[in-house]
Order: sequence, then structure tokens, then C-alpha cells
Amino acid sequence: MSFMELDLNIRMSENPLALNKSDAGEEVVVVREESRFKQHTISMLISDKEAGSVQLNINGTLLEVPTYKLTITDDKTEEIKVFQITRDIPHFTEEKQHKSLLSFIGIKRFDTTSYLYENICFEPDKDGITEYTLSKYRRKTEDSLSYTFTHEGQTVLLYAGDIENFQKPNDVDYFFIIVDTHDGQSFIGDIHYREQLLKLTPKVQLQLIKRKQLTKEIEYTQKGQIKKKIYL
Repeated sequence: MSFMELDLNIRMSENPLALNKSDAGEEVVVVREESRFKQHTISMLISDKEAGSVQLNINGTLLEVPTYKLTITDDKTEEIKVFQITRDIPHFTEEKQHKSLLSFIGIKRFDTTSYLYENICFEPDKDGITEYTLSKYRRKTEDSLSYTFTHEGQTVLLYAGDIENFQKPNDVDYFFIIVDTHDGQSFIGDIHYREQLLKLTPKVQLQLIKRKQLTKEIEYTQKGQIKKKIYL
């Protein structure tokens, strides 16, 4: 059950205790007639369709990672903002050598190397949209903002901030990284704006659409660009 929004109606009353007439008008008393609390909700929806890509530092290597649309609104202003967010975490598995036709006559300059990464991702158990409630104790620093939630004993992190120096915390199993053109500051500013309007600390709901096609492995070029995706 949600809390009711704080709403104090203030009435100015002379002689509120109905004393004798000589006392009337000497004091003004503030009377609180009504007090209600209402907790509003910020809603985030992560799509199942790729929207672009971003370069992420994965264990010291810059890799191209697909991004998805992140839509944010709340139940008071109903204003909608759209960002991008990652859903995948590449984990290195092996190096692959690709020999050119000239390699067989001793010319190696056209040989190439690629790198195979296992794709680790958090995905809902059921089809369609699954909703998760984020911890109300979000972590905020001068230049970053993060939320967490748990599911079946696993901790999932949503992070906005400097992605170049982002490091996965040891107590986190999966993470989503919010992407904008200002190192997450546009997202952080939007959340701050909504929190100011909603007064009480709002509840934050994450809706995640399960993808119909999941990437099992990603093959990368030497420059960290996606060469090929291998699907489940």
C-alpha cells in the first residue's frame, strides 16, 4: 500500500478555544486540518531492441557493446525521457587466428586475429515484461548515480556516470550501464528533477522486456569492434 502525499491545509483562527470575548483577537493559532502522504513512482523501461552501441572498458580492453532504449517517466509529471543502456557483459574466452590464402606460401601479413567473448547478461525468467523494484537507498556521488536490486540471490546494478573508468563492484553479479552524451549527467539530472517534484523519496520500478534472441558469444576484431554474434 502506498503512502499518502503530505498535504497540510493551514487555517488561521482567532480565539480558537472560544474563551471570553476579551481574549478574542489576541492570538493567531495555526491549525493543521489534514495530513496525507503519497509516494510516487519513477518507472524505467528497458527495450528488447538494439538502439546503438558504446565503447566500454572491459577489464582494460575497449569493446563495442550494443545498447538498448531506456524510457523513463513518473506517475506525477508523466514526462518521458529516453536514454540508452547496455544489457550485455562480454567475458573473454579465447583468441582466434585467421590465416589468409597467402599464409600457405609464407606471407603472414594478411593474417588476422580475433577475440571470442562469452556474453553474460541478466534476463527475465518469463516472456514479455518483468517488473523489479529497485532499492530506495540509491548510491549517489558527485558524478555518478546507481541503483541495485536483487533477484534469486543475485545482485543487479544500474549505473550512470563515467563509463570510461567504471569498475564492476565485487558484490554485483550483473550490471546495466546507462549511456548519454554527458557521462550519465543527463540521466542523473533527470532523476534529480523528478525527485525534487515528487517530494518524498519515490519508489523506482524497473521494467525489463525479455529478448527473443540472446547472444551467446561475440567475436571481436583487434580494434574491439563486433565482428560476429553467435546466438543461442
